[in-house]
Order: sequence, then C-alpha cells, then structure tokens
Amino acid sequence: MSQTPTVSGVVLALNAADTIDDCLRSLEWADQRVVLVDSGTSDATAQRAQAAGAEVHHRQFTTFAEQRNAALDLATADWIMFLDADERVTPALATEIRATVASNPVPVGYWVPRRNIILGRWVKHAGWYPDRQLRLLKRGWARYPTDLPVHEVAILNGTDGILYQPIIHFNYRSLAEFWNRQRRYARIAAQGMIHRNETPRARAVLGQPAREFFRRFVSEAGYREGPLGLALCIMVAAGTFETYARAVLRRA
Repeated sequence: MSQTPTVSGVVLALNAADTIDDCLRSLEWADQRVVLVDSGTSDATAQRAQAAGAEVHHRQFTTFAEQRNAALDLATADWIMFLDADERVTPALATEIRATVASNPVPVGYWVPRRNIILGRWVKHAGWYPDRQLRLLKRGWARYPTDLPVHEVAILNGTDGILYQPIIHFNYRSLAEFWNRQRRYARIAAQGMIHRNETPRARAVLGQPAREFFRRFVSEAGYREGPLGLALCIMVAAGTFETYARAVLRRA
C-alpha cells in the first residue's frame, strides 16, 4: 500500500510577530511547518514561531523569488504549501489539499483563490478576488525565476491545476500600510528592470499607470467597492508610476 503524500507548510516572514501564531495554527494539519525569517526582522517573529513548534531558519533578504527558492530547499515533504504570515488556510482548504495530493494528481502545482481582507472588508473587485496564487507545489517540480523580483510566480516542470477553497489574506489594516507596501514593491520592481537593463520609454511613466488604473477600476469593476475601491486603484496606479519613473531615471 502506498504512503499518503506529505505536505510542508512554508511561511516567509518579516516582522510578523503579531500574525505568525494564527498563521501557524492554520497549518497545524501539515506534516512539517517551516518559517523562513528575513534576517532584517527586528521583532519576536522567530521566537514565536519556535514556540509554536515550527522549524525556523534565517536568511538575508535578496528578492522574493530567491527567498521562495531557499524555502523550497528547506522543505522535506512531497508537497509544499506556501503561506504568508498574514494569511490563513481554512479547515476546508486543508481538507481539499489533503484530498488532492492523496489522489495521485497529474498537475505538479495548484492555483489557490485568495480572499483579501482590506481595512477589515472582503474586497471582491479590482483584481482582488479570486486573486489566484500558485501556492501548492510538488517538491522538485517547481522553481521561481529570479528575474522577477516581486510578484513572483513559480515555473512548473509539468501541468497546473486549480483548487477551490480560498486562502484568507488579512491584507492591509490602513491605507497608509497599503501605500507603503506599494512603494516598496515599486522600488523592488524598478530595481529588477534596471538589473535586466530594461529602460522603458518615457511615455510609459504616464501610460502604464493610466492603463493599470483603467484595468482595475473599470475593467475589473473596482468602482463597485465605492470610495475604498477608488482609493486602492489610485494608489496602485501611483505605485506603477513610481516604478516606471525610477526605471526611466535609473534611480532604484
């Protein structure tokens, strides 16, 4: 009789002491729990993760893709489920994952829908739902390309599939937090463009933000979220502006 495939729950964390306990609690069903702590962390993330029974490793942050590849190397189970410290696996999703990997599937990676809770509210439009993330990976069959320093997606040596139960993402507690994250992503994205020796045309500094705003607010119905949707779409567009402005000026 064949053994039931095992699952590693892997978390990347930076200054996540206030969320890591609930995150790891939602992964108690996993056979292994690994927390890769950004060595720039200044709070009690590592200590809290160790107290919760997780394996804790430290790594100096380079890019998100390289952090995830390092985490892939630390996992020992047959399958890896990636989670961020502000995300939760629901009991229904845990059951679906267990059933899926036990069925001897052909896909080597699965996209999981994500329910984003922003300022305490489930945001269903503007690209924030279903917001599928490629998070369940068969060990040895996936790697993250390092030329995408932010919003990284694994490359699979095989086919992909879809799960239906969502991750719950407690995303942002204030608009200030949201804006600070957009600026951080903008700097990282600009660094990646400069590293790849990509210099966008000057018109992209205005054109790309305009397209991003139209896509989120109009095409993906961000207007249905009311004032919050408008504010979020404006800040995403502003972050896109900063990315392209930095890349054009070569000032990441």
